[in-house]
Amino acid sequence: MTDPLTDAELTLLGLLSEQPRHGYDLDRVIEDRGMREWTSLGFSSIYYLLDKLARNGLIEPVPSTETRSRRVTYRLTGHGHTSVSAQTLDAIDSLDPIRARVLIGIANSPDLGSPAVTDRLRSRVARLGAQLDELREQRLRQSPLPDQADALFDYAEAMIRADIHWAEQVLARKKGADMDKYDIKKAHKNLYGPTAKAFVTVDVPEMTYIAVDGHGDPNTSVEYTAAVEALYATAYTIKFASKKTHGRDLVVAPLEGLWRAADPSAFVTRAKDGWDWTMMIAQPEWITADDIEQARTAAAAKKDLPALERLRQITLAEGRCVQILHRGPYDDEGPTLARLHDEFMPEHGLTFNGDHHEIYLSDARKTAPERLKTILRQPVRAAISADI
Repeated sequence: MTDPLTDAELTLLGLLSEQPRHGYDLDRVIEDRGMREWTSLGFSSIYYLLDKLARNGLIEPVPSTETRSRRVTYRLTGHGHTSVSAQTLDAIDSLDPIRARVLIGIANSPDLGSPAVTDRLRSRVARLGAQLDELREQRLRQSPLPDQADALFDYAEAMIRADIHWAEQVLARKKGADMDKYDIKKAHKNLYGPTAKAFVTVDVPEMTYIAVDGHGDPNTSVEYTAAVEALYATAYTIKFASKKTHGRDLVVAPLEGLWRAADPSAFVTRAKDGWDWTMMIAQPEWITADDIEQARTAAAAKKDLPALERLRQITLAEGRCVQILHRGPYDDEGPTLARLHDEFMPEHGLTFNGDHHEIYLSDARKTAPERLKTILRQPVRAAISADI
């Protein structure tokens, strides 16, 4: 029977199962893949464990033709392959107890609304946000990654997002936020507050929208104008009804658009006549399909809006996306989109995984073109290599 391996030993054996490696290479991979956070494998402990694993017959040195090389490269033995295969599956199946130290702090804080506690929770959220940004940048620098490395980053991001969500919920509960005005731009700051300096990756959760589909140039299409009018009429009806029905107020979310074309370069060249679009406004999670239908009916009773007949509820789960803030006229988006499509995505091993998405943070009716703010978002996935 194989002796149980420690987490650190199993981690090293797993990396050696990918390919033979020496200690320095193992340390580099652990750092690059963000594994340091959960392995506690330092440089010196790697060499200690390599010696131990070799003594136990799990790894062996690879014969080297470089007589002057002082680095010993190791590979798995047959016994090592058997051990790592069996215990890797056991590790996937294991459910570990939650031992986060923050839980002790919460357990020792009977007044979660005290200024000292809320200040620390806000600080926690800010530091976790910075940690999440750093992790995403680290991931981007190495893209494309092997599937298992991508999965590790997915897990790390999910844990940080869950921690942020939990801390924000604790803060909101003590503020009586259920009666506060919900604003999607504040609830999802990372999705609605990107920088204009560089492309960033975000993980967009499943979200609900009211939406109307159409075709053609938004600057000249009567169909487009009718769609936007129907959306806003319904969105404001939902807002007022929510206060009465659910006891919750909300800020009407910004207008968003999904844009489709047979050739993505149409967005760069601004060949708008061939565009298909879905204009939409996001809804908070407590708004139901019945709420939307009642609001649509109520809006139709007040004003003749032909596009209301085509208004529908949609659920969108975009997942991994790249986005950037564009400042200026809509027709000036071309160069930014060209950089995204032709430079950033290929350089990071990414390809298209959904419609071109725009979020209009400014009201074009009241804002000078040069002051418009628009989020340009593109769902992406890892490109499949043509190499065999």
